[in-house]
Amino acid sequence: MNGHTDRWDRREFLRGAGFAGAAGLVGLRPDPALAEPPPETNKIRLPQTPAMCEAPQYVVGDLLKAEGFTAVEYIKIDIAHPSAAGRLEKLLASGAIDVGFNFAAPVVIQIDSGDPIALLAGVHAGCFELFGTARVRAIRDLKGKTVAVTGLGAAQQIYVASMVAYIGLDPRRDVNFVTYPAAEGMRLLSDGKVDAYLGFPPDPQELRAKKIGRVVVNSAVDRPWSQYFCCMVVGNREFVRQYPVATKRALRAILKATDLCALEPQRAARSLVDGGFTTRYDYALQTIKELPYDKWRLWDPEDTVRFYALRLHEAGMIKSSPRKIIAQGTDWRFLNELKKELKG
Repeated sequence: MNGHTDRWDRREFLRGAGFAGAAGLVGLRPDPALAEPPPETNKIRLPQTPAMCEAPQYVVGDLLKAEGFTAVEYIKIDIAHPSAAGRLEKLLASGAIDVGFNFAAPVVIQIDSGDPIALLAGVHAGCFELFGTARVRAIRDLKGKTVAVTGLGAAQQIYVASMVAYIGLDPRRDVNFVTYPAAEGMRLLSDGKVDAYLGFPPDPQELRAKKIGRVVVNSAVDRPWSQYFCCMVVGNREFVRQYPVATKRALRAILKATDLCALEPQRAARSLVDGGFTTRYDYALQTIKELPYDKWRLWDPEDTVRFYALRLHEAGMIKSSPRKIIAQGTDWRFLNELKKELKG
C-alpha cells in the first residue's frame, strides 16, 4: 500500500463497505445513500474490455445492485484489435454506454471534438508500459523507429504521442506507427520486426513472463506519467444530466470497488475470474497489486486533464486550451461529495 494506508485500513473498509454472499463483493449502503432518493433509472450499461487495469468496473456488479441498479449490462469491446480503435469513445458519446473507464488522453480528444461526455473522477495512475528492443532504451530513441499499436487513434498510440511530445519530438513525423492486434504486435516485438510496443494489462504481464523486450517506461512508477491518473470515470453527458442521482450512486459503487481493489486484491482478482472477465488469475492479481488504486481520494483529477491537454496540444492533436477542455468536459460535483462521504 502507498501513502494513505495510515488513514484507512482493511478493517475500517470492511466495516464501512461490507460484504455478503459467496462473491463477497456486496457493499452495504452508507447512511447518506439511504437518505438519497432511489436512482432515476434502474438500468446501467458499462464497457467490458480486455484491460485488467479496469478491474473496479468489473467487480462493481453487486455494489451497483446495492445502489438500486437491478439491470447491469456490460457492452463488450475488443480494444486489442485495430478495427475497434475509437469504438469505446463512440459508444460513450452516443449513449450506448452510460458510464465507464477510459484513459484520460483519448477523452480529452473527444471533448475537444465536441462529444457529449463528462469526466467524473480519476481511478488510478499507471498501467501502460512501453517495451522496446535493444535499440530503444529511452523515449528519445523512438525517433525514426517503428512502434506497434492496436490502432491509430487508440489509447496506445495517443499515449506514445503524448510521451514523445513531452520530450520535444513530433509524433506525426518522428515516429512510425504501425497497427496490429495486440498479440501480433507483441510477436513482432519478440521477433525484432518492430522497435517498440505499448501495452496495458495483461500485455505487460505476458511480455515480462515471456522475457520479451525490455521495459522502457512503466507509467505506474516513472515520472511524470506516474503522477497523473490513467484510467478515469467517464459518463455520457445526457445520462449525467438526466439521472444525477443514478450518476452519483454509480460513481459511489465504482469508487468503493476501487477501494476493494486496493485493500483486497486477491478477492478482486478472483471476482474477475469468477465473473468471466479473464481466465488468468495470476495476471489479474499481479495487475491489481501493482496499480495504485488508493489515489482517487488524494489527487486532483483536473491536474490530469490539464497535463494531457497540454501534451496533446503540443502534439497537434487538439485545438482547445486546457481551460476550455476542463470547462466543457468535466463534472467533479459527485466526486467532491463522495470524497467527503467515503473519507478514510
